[in-house]
Amino acid sequence: MQALLDAIAQMPFSTDAQRIFHGRGGRHPGCEQIVLDAFPPVLLLTSFAPVDEAQLEVIALALEQRWQQIAPTDQPLIWAFQTRESGGKVETRVMAGELPEPHVVTENGAQYLVQMARGQNHGLFLDMAAGREWVRQQVAAHARPERMKVLNLFAYTCAFSVVAKRAGAGQVLNMDMSKPALSTGQHNHQLNGVKAGASFAAHDIFSSWGKINRSGPYDLIIVDPPSYQKGSFIATKDYARLMRRLPDLLVPEGQVLLCLNAPELGTDFLREQMTEIAPELQFVERLANPPVFADVDEERSLKVLVYRAPALDAPS
Repeated sequence: MQALLDAIAQMPFSTDAQRIFHGRGGRHPGCEQIVLDAFPPVLLLTSFAPVDEAQLEVIALALEQRWQQIAPTDQPLIWAFQTRESGGKVETRVMAGELPEPHVVTENGAQYLVQMARGQNHGLFLDMAAGREWVRQQVAAHARPERMKVLNLFAYTCAFSVVAKRAGAGQVLNMDMSKPALSTGQHNHQLNGVKAGASFAAHDIFSSWGKINRSGPYDLIIVDPPSYQKGSFIATKDYARLMRRLPDLLVPEGQVLLCLNAPELGTDFLREQMTEIAPELQFVERLANPPVFADVDEERSLKVLVYRAPALDAPS
């Protein structure tokens, strides 16, 4: 637990949502089950294994001491502790202060609605910060961003769409099976004043290719599915079905952001399938994850790959 305590002792006062400590990367022996996140004004400690009360008291003292050093005097410490057990059981305890409601956080100037009190998905995946920044840069660098069409598949709460719209993208189609997630996504667009040009479709993607095709072709497609969600998406069998559709959905030189967060599946899983199924799409790069998410084996961490369609006059 010493590595966590050391991280707390050096913790900055966070104004943006970010990870503070990432034990899950395996680089801190004895803390592999622990992560600490800042969702200002809340600190959230999450454990994937039991933590006894004595350990919690030590962590609480460390947080209180550091907070007194870095926080404004009028801002009390608010922190919560979440445990996640095998089988999907999640329990969240508020350890100090009171969780804000509604709870809005910022990241690079964008605002997002989050929640800490229930479930394990809080509304913003912090490990995808580099992917969101890449989308912002691509839209901002486009010659005519107002003409860009973006397809955001498995949109969840539409953070990619918010970033694209803030950067000037003309149209974004957000598609996800979860109506509550898309409702939060609409709220996020309202928070950022970028609702015009954004559409939201609570559909099964694999039953909605007609709508997807009619709204295209797209300058940018973002594919960020769950790795395993029964009834929605199972990466080992469903990613190939998506890849097959991509070439026909892209404008010449359009780009795809392929995301995969499955420790058991490495980069080769995506690259080999793309080579076989959509060889015309060119691999560009794998985006580096934020440094705080460093892993002893980067093939187990989040994979975010960029592909590009050929130019209009490219040889066949």
